[in-house]
Amino acid sequence: MQIDQTGLPGLVVITPRRFGDERGFFSETWSREKLAAQGITTDFVQDNHSLSAQVGTVRGLHFQNPPRAQAKLVRCGRGVLFDVAVDIRRGSPTYGKWYGIELSFENGKQLLIPAGFAHGFVTRAPDTEIIYKCSDGYAPETEGALRFDDADIGIDWGLGDTAPILSGKDAAAGAFAGFESAFDYEGGAA
Repeated sequence: MQIDQTGLPGLVVITPRRFGDERGFFSETWSREKLAAQGITTDFVQDNHSLSAQVGTVRGLHFQNPPRAQAKLVRCGRGVLFDVAVDIRRGSPTYGKWYGIELSFENGKQLLIPAGFAHGFVTRAPDTEIIYKCSDGYAPETEGALRFDDADIGIDWGLGDTAPILSGKDAAAGAFAGFESAFDYEGGAA
């Protein structure tokens, strides 16, 4: 597995090797042992899989607060998405900064998002599937969201003239200005 740093502490891109032949390919997308050898010790308890039918579907920016905070390992099972993580850890040298990467079935890249980041994505192809591991289960009483288009964060979603397709919850998400994060930066990895 290739592991690349993103410039935001703890947020890394993981690219598993693919072994292919005339039948297709095989890829080991997660290995506790191999990642631990690289200093990544996140334990996952749940896998999620969602489908977004239309191009321009935006989901996020979501997070769960402590004590049910989630780290995520995100990949694209079909189609193409632009995946984004925003550092919301108080005291982090990159607080409020974002990182985005195109994840697709073709490139096989994955984004490891530690707890303390808000996460979102936009689809760039129809019928895009996102598959991700979580380090804790869904706990609606701890969930939070920030506006995907907040000017203080300044994410370039690459939507151009495409109107985003949002859930009611995402359309009503709060602004970054005045946001009081429940996360503290501890200087460690995922």
